[in-house]
Amino acid sequence: MSESAPSADPSTVPRVHEADAASGVDARLSRPLMISVFAIATCGLIYELLAGTIASYLLGDSVTQFSTIIGAYLFAMGVGSYLSGFVTKDLLRVFIRIEILVGLIGGLSSPVLFLAYSELNAFRFVLYGWVGLTGVLVGLEIPLLLRILKDVLPFRDLVSQVLALDYLGALAASLVFPLWLVPQLGLMRSSFVFGVLNILVAIWTCHLFRHLLKPRLLLTVQAYAVLALLLAGTWFSSELMTFSEQRLYQDRVVMARSSPYQRLVVTRGGGETRLFLDGNLQFSTLDEYRYHEALVHPGLAAVANPRRVLVLGGGDGLAVREVLRDPRVESVTLVDLDPLMTEIFRDHDELSRLNQRALRSDKLTVVNADAFVWLERRRLEGNLEGFDFIVIDFPDPRSYSLGKLYTTTFYRRLEPHLAPDAIVAIQSTSPLFARRAFWCIVETIRSVGFTVRPYHAAVPSFGEWGFVLAARQPITLADQYPPGLRFLDAISVRAMFDFPEDMKALPVEINQLNNQVLVRYHAEGWDHAAAGS
Repeated sequence: MSESAPSADPSTVPRVHEADAASGVDARLSRPLMISVFAIATCGLIYELLAGTIASYLLGDSVTQFSTIIGAYLFAMGVGSYLSGFVTKDLLRVFIRIEILVGLIGGLSSPVLFLAYSELNAFRFVLYGWVGLTGVLVGLEIPLLLRILKDVLPFRDLVSQVLALDYLGALAASLVFPLWLVPQLGLMRSSFVFGVLNILVAIWTCHLFRHLLKPRLLLTVQAYAVLALLLAGTWFSSELMTFSEQRLYQDRVVMARSSPYQRLVVTRGGGETRLFLDGNLQFSTLDEYRYHEALVHPGLAAVANPRRVLVLGGGDGLAVREVLRDPRVESVTLVDLDPLMTEIFRDHDELSRLNQRALRSDKLTVVNADAFVWLERRRLEGNLEGFDFIVIDFPDPRSYSLGKLYTTTFYRRLEPHLAPDAIVAIQSTSPLFARRAFWCIVETIRSVGFTVRPYHAAVPSFGEWGFVLAARQPITLADQYPPGLRFLDAISVRAMFDFPEDMKALPVEINQLNNQVLVRYHAEGWDHAAAGS
């Protein structure tokens, strides 16, 4: 009787598998592929964030742009995942080609979108087409990797590890994008850098599996060619950004900086300097004095003793400049969200001359904070020493993040910080071009118990512009104004409080935090004005 063969000891059986028909992946190479999962997940979300940020920068209304970009991107990823089922052979080779394409398409996303906006009338078509193509390619990646690794790890471990690394990569992208990429690298260089990362994954995969990719010369040449293109783009990204951004502006761009909050661009031409935030004009040196004198002096002059002044927004220091013209003012607190804004207008020689070095004044305290949060925090800390005069110089309510600064909630938060006889002056968009938005602001302020006096002034760069004075008591206009004003006097101020027929009040809803009807009014008004022009 023959002796039966001894059974193998399971502990001595190596886990290395022979090449399987689908992938031929060795278990020893599963860890490098898992690292690739983290890298490609990070890249995928970065491309999504880049598209949303660029769309918000160019089109406004960040909530709408991010919502539609995210929805389109996720749908496209779903399409990519579905299409991965039709890939039946050469999974590794297909995966590497996908990585090369993702690196190319994602890496070129910023220059393509900026140039499309400046050169084409069909920007939205390019935007969503590019987002869709990127999403389809990114959607192919993870399903292919799962199939490549399916015979190396138990299914339970494979899915849990791949998805965990995928989500971890998304977390890394969501943190590094606003905290480092946008302020330090900028949108243009960021897209090139992460395109390079995708190509490096492709090259690394080619090297790891060189024994299974024969011939692999064509793949390697393709990867290195795209890598060279993206590295060149990274090197020249500043020049590309300047070129593409210059196409958006009539005059020469002399400064362009990014912060986590906004894109700041300064242009110069024809003896005029202009500031743009996220593509929207904030002031022109030809007539900014009209805006800032109208914003500050009617209310400031009406205060009996304006010792303590608060300025919310206005990080360019131009409203502070006007406040400091009044010798009765002893201290000014400026609260502006963006430290880049206050830093540039304090330290840059030419820009600081525009505000007459107001941000260097000994009377001034600068606080970089969200005014909506700062007011509530100050109240909770028990710091309720009232301000005698408050200037609110926020950007127009183009988005919900800005619209919250014009809600009943905001004005209720503001009220405890007023001295008994204080007056508040609020910039309030155009009563001509965005009529419902203007009167919505007026009625929202009135609804929380303030006495209001709306007024308007002609600012050629903007058109007819609106403001509101608010106080707990009736407001009596002054007859005297500081010397040296270029626009205002007692006669012109009184005329500003009369509204012609095409700017008179009309029925509107109150702007509350849970409805933000003002954002819709503002968009409808300015869209109609743009269509009419």
